[in-house]
Amino acid sequence: MRVLVTGASGLLGRTTATALAARGDDVTVLQRRPSGTGCREVLGDVADAVAVEKAARGQEVVLHLAAKVDVVGPLVEYERANVAGTRTVLAAARRAGAGRFVHVSSPSVAHAGRPLVGAPADPADPDRARGHYAATKAAAEQLVLAADSPDLAALAVRPHLVWGPGDTQLVARLVDRARSGRLPLLGPATALIDTTYVSDAADALVAAVDACGPGAHGEPLVVSGGEPRPVGEVLERVCRAAGVPPPRRRLPVPLGLGAGTVVDALWAATGRRDQPPLTRFLVEQLSTAHWFDQRRTRALLGWTPAVGLEEGFARLGSWYADGCPAV
Repeated sequence: MRVLVTGASGLLGRTTATALAARGDDVTVLQRRPSGTGCREVLGDVADAVAVEKAARGQEVVLHLAAKVDVVGPLVEYERANVAGTRTVLAAARRAGAGRFVHVSSPSVAHAGRPLVGAPADPADPDRARGHYAATKAAAEQLVLAADSPDLAALAVRPHLVWGPGDTQLVARLVDRARSGRLPLLGPATALIDTTYVSDAADALVAAVDACGPGAHGEPLVVSGGEPRPVGEVLERVCRAAGVPPPRRRLPVPLGLGAGTVVDALWAATGRRDQPPLTRFLVEQLSTAHWFDQRRTRALLGWTPAVGLEEGFARLGSWYADGCPAV
C-alpha cells in the first residue's frame, strides 16, 4: 500500500512511518526536516501546496500527523499549521485520488476543562476547546470529518497523552519542570488520567490505516492504553524513571488556575516564546480526570495495546539509564 505520512520528524510520526515501512508498505514522509525513517522524503511545510502536492502524488492513503504542538505562540501560527495545513493536505489527497485519509487529532479538541470519566469521543468543538492548539486541532478535525465521502473515507484518531523514550512533548517537559522544581502537584493529585505508550499509539494508527473505509469512517476515535492512574502516581513514575526528584510541592487548584491565567496573559502580551512556568491548560490537565471509553475504538480498529504501564516505565527508565540514545 502506498502511504503518505505527514509529520514524521516527531516521535509518533516517525515510529508509525517506520512501522508501516517494516511491514512492507511503500511509505513517503513529508515534514520540514529529515525524519531519519529511511522512507522516501519530501521536505516541506504542510501549508505549502507545491510540496504537499508532490508528496501526495500516487498515494492510496494519507496519514496526517503534522501539526504545531505547543503552548506558546500567536493564534495565526496554529491556524496556518493545523487548519490551513490540514486543508492543503486534504485537497492534495483528493486530487491524488487517495481513498483513505486518517487524521491524527487530540482528545483536547472536546475537552472544555471539566472532568472526563470513561468519556466517549465527543464531537470536536473549536469554541470550547482550551488554548490555540486544541481549538485549531478541533477546527482541523471538523474539516476532515466533513470531507468523508464514498471517494475519500476519512477517520479521526485521537491518541491520548503519548509518551515513551525520546518523547520531547510530554516526558521531557515534565522531567525538565521536575528537575527545576517547577512541577507542582495540583490539589490532591488523585484525578485519574490515561496515557498511551508510543509504540501502542503507532500500532493503533497502523490499524486505522487498514480499517479506514466502509466499516470505519466519518467519526473520531480516542486511543489510549486503558489503564487510568492518579495523576500524582503518573508524575512520580515518570520522574523516577528519569532519575529526578518527583514533585512534592502542592498548589491549590484555584490558586493554580489564577496563576496560569495571569501567565497566559503575560506571555501573550509580550510575545514570549520560552516555556512558561505554568499555564491554565496545564493546571486543568493535572487536576481533572480525563480517561476514555475504549470499546468502540478497539472494536473498529481491531487493536489492543501491547505495552502496559509497568513495561512502559521500565523501558523509559532503561532509556534514561543508557544516556537517552537517539530513537
